[in-house]
Amino acid sequence: MTVEIERVPRSGWGALTTLVLALLAEIGAFAWAISRVVQLHGVRPEFTDIALIIAPVLAFAATVILLCGLFTLQPNESAVLLLFGQYKGTTRRPGLSYANPFYTKKKISLRARNLNTEKLKVNDQRGNPIEIAAVIVWHVKDTACAMFDVDDYTHYVAIQSESAVRHLATRYPYDGQDEHGVSLRGSIDEVSHDLQAELEERLGKAGVVVVEARLSHLAYAPEIAGAMLRRQQAEAIVAARSRIVEGAVGMVQMALEHLQKNQIVDLDPERRAAMVSNLLVVLCGEQAASPVINTGTLHT
Repeated sequence: MTVEIERVPRSGWGALTTLVLALLAEIGAFAWAISRVVQLHGVRPEFTDIALIIAPVLAFAATVILLCGLFTLQPNESAVLLLFGQYKGTTRRPGLSYANPFYTKKKISLRARNLNTEKLKVNDQRGNPIEIAAVIVWHVKDTACAMFDVDDYTHYVAIQSESAVRHLATRYPYDGQDEHGVSLRGSIDEVSHDLQAELEERLGKAGVVVVEARLSHLAYAPEIAGAMLRRQQAEAIVAARSRIVEGAVGMVQMALEHLQKNQIVDLDPERRAAMVSNLLVVLCGEQAASPVINTGTLHT
């Protein structure tokens, strides 16, 4: 991997002032040379007079070339300096700066960028087709790697991000079978952490740092969405029924213990079983119970 070399260029204000004054002086020298030649030899100058005229012209051209060394950078922006294809360093100093006029200056933004991947249709860990997308916040950290180790670092980030999201979807199921299982829908923080770690490993080769990575879209594919919805509804009904039965059994047990403790009524096993059955029907039923008043004895 290419190693970034940090360079601190000279301030450009002093160079700008010097070069502007030099340009004015050379323009003045050229005008003086023209007037001098005309005064001495008229319209037929000699060879020495031509040299007198060419000298300020050449100096003017050299000063214009030196002006090419001036460049500006905004905050959170860098410039990679190249001299005839050879890497000479990277400057991050904002403002007006001056460097070798023959340097090629390629600017790279260091600001944070957002990448919203396209909706991808992949299979989760169980083979169910799902749609998934992610939003990724990233920025360039190592300008040398971004410029020289990959062809186009923005395109590289987009392709590798899509590949990482696809790989993530195959590692986890859409939803877990239990509360402690890791799933795409139920473990957002853990899944996002794994996605960010994988992106950092992939994009580190391009000098890119991933600030944050989270899923922005997650759904079953349209062809199985209806069936999966019915399955989720069935699982929710079963879970609710389990909680109801668990609570009802506890309430029946508590009622029997109170009856026995306070010696309100003495029930034989058959009557106890009937009472338990009736209480469970009342507590677990979806409709309100209709009480029946027994006017006879307990055994009739």
